[in-house]
Amino acid sequence: MRVSSRLVGACALALTLSALADGPVCEAPTASAVPLERRVRQVYLDLLGRPPTLTEYRFYQAKGDLLDDDLVALMESEGFYARMRGYHRGLLRANISQSVFVNGDLRLGDVPVGFRPLGLRGNPSAPLRGQNGSGCDAFVMQDECATSREDPHLEPTTKRCRDAFGVPLPVSVDYNPDQYRCEPFATTVSDCAAAVGRADTSGRTLPRKHLLFCDMRRVGTALRPHYCLPNPAAPQTAALTNEVLDDAGEFVVAFVNPAPQPGQLARLGRCSLDLALAGGVRGRYQVPQGCIQREGVVLTDPPYWQPANWPRQPMCAIEAQARDTNPWTMESCTTARFSSDRTCGCGGRSNRCEPANTALHAARVAAFNDEPVLIADSVLRRNERYFTLLTTRRSFVNGPLSQLYRQNQSPQSWQVTPPTARDAIPDVPLEERSRWVEYTRDAHASGVLTTPAWLYRFPTQRARVSHFFEAFLCKHFSPEPGAVAPAPEDDCNRENNLARRCGCSYCHAAIEPMGAHWGRFGERTATYLDPEQFPRFDARCRDCALGGDTACNGECSNYVMQAFDGDGAASLGLLRTYLYRTPDEEVNVAQGPARLVQRFMQTGDLEACAVRNLWSHLLGRPMTAQEEALSLAPLARAFAASNHDLKALVRAIVTTEAYRRVD
Repeated sequence: MRVSSRLVGACALALTLSALADGPVCEAPTASAVPLERRVRQVYLDLLGRPPTLTEYRFYQAKGDLLDDDLVALMESEGFYARMRGYHRGLLRANISQSVFVNGDLRLGDVPVGFRPLGLRGNPSAPLRGQNGSGCDAFVMQDECATSREDPHLEPTTKRCRDAFGVPLPVSVDYNPDQYRCEPFATTVSDCAAAVGRADTSGRTLPRKHLLFCDMRRVGTALRPHYCLPNPAAPQTAALTNEVLDDAGEFVVAFVNPAPQPGQLARLGRCSLDLALAGGVRGRYQVPQGCIQREGVVLTDPPYWQPANWPRQPMCAIEAQARDTNPWTMESCTTARFSSDRTCGCGGRSNRCEPANTALHAARVAAFNDEPVLIADSVLRRNERYFTLLTTRRSFVNGPLSQLYRQNQSPQSWQVTPPTARDAIPDVPLEERSRWVEYTRDAHASGVLTTPAWLYRFPTQRARVSHFFEAFLCKHFSPEPGAVAPAPEDDCNRENNLARRCGCSYCHAAIEPMGAHWGRFGERTATYLDPEQFPRFDARCRDCALGGDTACNGECSNYVMQAFDGDGAASLGLLRTYLYRTPDEEVNVAQGPARLVQRFMQTGDLEACAVRNLWSHLLGRPMTAQEEALSLAPLARAFAASNHDLKALVRAIVTTEAYRRVD
C-alpha cells in the first residue's frame, strides 16, 4: 500500500501542532474550519518566507487567533521586506545580465612579454593598429622610440615618437597576415639585409628588389626576418601580381591588381611608420591597408580598479592617454567613439576601459538589478503611496554605480546617462558594494520606469510600454476579436507608420502613443536625450542628410537621416522619436512616463492590477471568475481608500475567506 508523502507530511505536521495543544490527532482540516496552526504557518511562509518557530506557535495558541495587529507587526520585520523585494524583482523582471552586450574589447589585459604593458585587444585594435587582437610593441618605451629600430630598412634613422599634440606615433611596423603570407627564413640570419638571396621556409628566395617586404618579426622575444608577399591563396589578394617600383627603379613599393573585381584589393603598398589620414582630416589617423603599426609603452597611473597608491603601471601608449577631446578635431573622447580614435585613450586612471577580470562588470549588473527593487523597498518601508514607486525621483547607488556615474567609467560598455549632475551623486568608494546611499535624480526621472534596469531590460519604447501594461495594468496588446490580416499585396502594407498600417494598427494605434512617454530615452541603451543637447530638430543633421552624409560623423544617429516615405522626407533632421507623432503624442514625449502613470491613476486600472498581482503572489494562483466578481472591486476600492497602502492590501487579502481556505 502506497501512502502519499504529502499526506504523511500533513499528518506529521498535524501531530506536531496537536502536541502543542491537546494531544496527537491526525485528521485533514476542512475548508470551513482551518486550524489556527495551519493558518499561522501559511501566513509566515507567505509573508516572511519561513515557517513559525515553536515559540511563535505557542504564542498564537495562547492568544487564540492571529489578529490584525499581529499582521502589522509581521510586516515590519526584515523577513517581510526581503519577501517583498523578491516579489518586486519578479514583477519588474529586474535582471539585465543578458541585456548588456560586452564582448571584452574594452578590457585591459597585459602582454606577458617585454615590459608587460596593459592594453586593449579585439576589435579596437583594428582602427588603432591595423588588425584585431594586435597590441602595442611591448619591447619599446614610447618616448625612447628612436633608440630602437626593429626594421632599419623600413624606418627612418631618427624616428618621431609623437605628433605635434603629443599623440603617440608608431614605433614599429609589421605586415598584416590577413593580407600577406609571411614566412621566416630557413637559415639563421640576423636581419633583412643578410636575408637577401636566402630562401624562406616555403622555398621562396628573397630578391633584393623585395627588400622592403622583408619584415623583422618576433619569434618569442627574438627578432627574425620574414619574407612577406600578398597571399596568393586569398581571394582578396590573389590577383595582386603587378609590381610598382620606386622612382629609382630599385625596390618594389607596391603590388597592384591589373583588373580588380568586386571583393578584391586594387593595391597593397609597402609598410612604414607613416600613418594615413582618414578622409584627409588631420588628427583622424588610420593604418594603411595591409600593415600593423604598433606604438610603444609608457608608465602611467594605475587603473581605477587598483588602489591609488599602487606603483605606476606599464601601459600601451595609446590606451594611457587621458584626453577629453581629440586635440586636432575637437571631437569628444568621452563617448563610445574613443576606442577607435588614436588620440583619446582610456582616460584618467583608465576610466573609459575595464579590467580583464569580469568581476567588476558582474557587480555593476547586480547593482543595476537591485536599484529598482530598492526603490520599491523604500516606498514600502516609508508607508508611502504604493504607486510612488512609478514616479519618485529617489534612487540609490553603491560603489560600482557611484563611480560609474561620477567618473564616467566604461562609456562604451555602459551607455548610461548620469541621473543627475555627476558631483551631486553620492561618492561611494568602488569597493563598497553592499552600502547603498540615497540621492535625488533629475526631473525627468520616474520611479522604476526610468532606471537602467528597466531601460536595458525592455530596450525599445514598445517593449517598455508593453511591460508597463503587463506588470501594472494586467493587460496585453492583442488584436481585437475578429481582426483580419490584410492580403500581402494590399498597398496598406507599405505604410511605415505602424499606428496606421492595416493589420498592425490593431495594437500599434495604442502602443505608439503610449510608447512616446519613453521618447526621450535612448533605445537599447539607458541614455536620456536631454532637450538642450538633443533638440526636437537639428538643422546640421538635416543638412548632412540632404548632402548624402547619413552618418554625419556618427553624431546624428538619433535623428531622421533617410527618407523612406513622404513623412520621412519632410522630417530630415527631426529627432527620430518625433517621427509620425501627433501633437498629443509630442506632449507624451516631453512629459515622460510620469504622465502615463498620472493618466492611469484616474481609471482604477492600477489598483485593480495591484490586487490581482498580490493575490496571485499570496495564493499561488490567479483569481477565479467567482473571486473576481466577489472580491476584486471591494479590494481595489479599499486599496484606493487606504491611500494605496500596500501593507493594508496584504492584510486585506490574507484575511479573505479564499486565503483562509488555501490548501
